[in-house]
Amino acid sequence: MNHTPVVFIHGTWLHALSWESWAERFAGRGFLAFTPGWPGEAAGVGELRKTAETLAGISLDVLTDHYAGIVRSFDTAPVIVGHSVGGLIAQHLITANIARAAVAIAPTPINDVPLPGTASGLWTPGGADTAEPLVTLSPGQFHDVFANTSTVAESDRLFERYVVPAPRRLLADVGHEGAARSPRAAVDVGNADRGPLLLISGQEDLLVPDSVTRAVYKQYGDSTAVTDLKQFADRAHSLVVDSGWRYVADYVLGWLDEHGLRAHHT
Repeated sequence: MNHTPVVFIHGTWLHALSWESWAERFAGRGFLAFTPGWPGEAAGVGELRKTAETLAGISLDVLTDHYAGIVRSFDTAPVIVGHSVGGLIAQHLITANIARAAVAIAPTPINDVPLPGTASGLWTPGGADTAEPLVTLSPGQFHDVFANTSTVAESDRLFERYVVPAPRRLLADVGHEGAARSPRAAVDVGNADRGPLLLISGQEDLLVPDSVTRAVYKQYGDSTAVTDLKQFADRAHSLVVDSGWRYVADYVLGWLDEHGLRAHHT
């Protein structure tokens, strides 16, 4: 009997440590939990803030290939759980048939699904025309756009523990700089042979509004593969790290169980 691996993929502005509570909860249920960082991501948040220029060259191509390599390295195809840009990559990998199942939480939009202008501007505070290779959020900006349903005190705690700069190049690749999206943002929504996919949105999410995730869900409408949508009321883009993270994690565990994706397999 083997343990089912789960690979967690974090998104922009968060460090891999942001999955610490999820990894512990999934491991407690018998899954093998992995939280691999981005290429060049320092092990600690403080260290990464000091050496953040190592992230500057990261594109959606680099990130997708990095995680595809990790997912392919397992003897058993893992379950993938991705947040934000990680949710886009999770969809790319499940539709490429290299994962057993995928969960995309508040995922940056795929294909030609537009991000409303009001949301797009929030991804590049200070404007898109600066030459700075990294986009850094202040604690106030993080609270205003990312953890907008949390108290300031909670948001500040989350900022201190998890938040790091994001590569401007990656933001451009996923369409937040007014540039054309990278071809890697394209997903084969018609693939009927893939494993199950769960899309999750927070109804107070300002960065990836619930309406965007619903539009993505509709894109999968012609596929006979399992695609489910779960919307969490009163939740922001921070729904994987804020005080309500456990509700989301437990919903995902229940969904996996419902689809026969259990912690142990023979």
